[in-house]
Amino acid sequence: MATTTGIADPDLNKEYNHDPVTQDHASNGVNGGNNGAQQRGFDYGGNPLAHTNTGQSARFPAFGGEFQPGLYRPTTHRKFANPAPLGLSAFALTTFVLSLINIGVRGVTEPNMVVAVAFGYGGLVQLLAGMWEMAVGNTFGATALSSYGGFWISLAIVLTPGGFDIEAAYVTGPTDVSGTKAFNNAFGFFLIGWFVFTTILLACTLRSTVAFFFLFFFLDLAFLFLAIARFQQSSAGVPNVKCNKAGGYFGIFAAFMAWYNALAGLADDSNSFFVIPVAHFPWSDKARSSRSTNKTERETV
Repeated sequence: MATTTGIADPDLNKEYNHDPVTQDHASNGVNGGNNGAQQRGFDYGGNPLAHTNTGQSARFPAFGGEFQPGLYRPTTHRKFANPAPLGLSAFALTTFVLSLINIGVRGVTEPNMVVAVAFGYGGLVQLLAGMWEMAVGNTFGATALSSYGGFWISLAIVLTPGGFDIEAAYVTGPTDVSGTKAFNNAFGFFLIGWFVFTTILLACTLRSTVAFFFLFFFLDLAFLFLAIARFQQSSAGVPNVKCNKAGGYFGIFAAFMAWYNALAGLADDSNSFFVIPVAHFPWSDKARSSRSTNKTERETV
């Protein structure tokens, strides 16, 4: 008979009751033990799916380090590579191309070219990288990469010329200014929603690294200014040029920070003569550990 604390399997009970991590958690009441009774590491309210083998503890980490470039630590008995650099690279290139168009570099203002990149690289590849972040047990990385992969796919759907006719649903003709304004406002809603989401992720980087924080900081500002550009449109339904360019510049900064973080996750002793500095915040766990043990950044990984 199943109990309220998990799955009634004597082998599992035996295995987890002899796990020193689980023993420690149960003794300290971390898992909400019943008057000192030991609970298995996968209980968490009776949900056996809320457990992953991190090789360190029985908790499912919300921000376990896999998505922090330069802090990758392979999990015991796991054969997966670090998917974060792939997702960051896909995000960086797609953001770079669209931001150049938003700025109007070399007179290019139509975003048609970004549709292919958004579908194939920023969308599909980043979404796959996010799913692999889920497989390696990193909730933050899975949420961020999968969400931005979905963002690029949805943006490509909006921008596909003559494909999904999303803008045409608002604009009935080339002189329909009211329809153009309605589309800009709706697109602004879309962008401001991503600004809110990115702000949430930004708050989760405050105990990470400076390089990682600035990636989401610049991206947050890019979404904000691009949304403002749509809301502050002219009487002819043209998005505010200055705000649109400001969003493009912040997008460029975010793209280069994403590439920088990807390089930090790729470069190691096997393929590089140097380690990319990511600058831990002084209050982060890694920085405090480094100060207390006098270890280098790589040694604390």
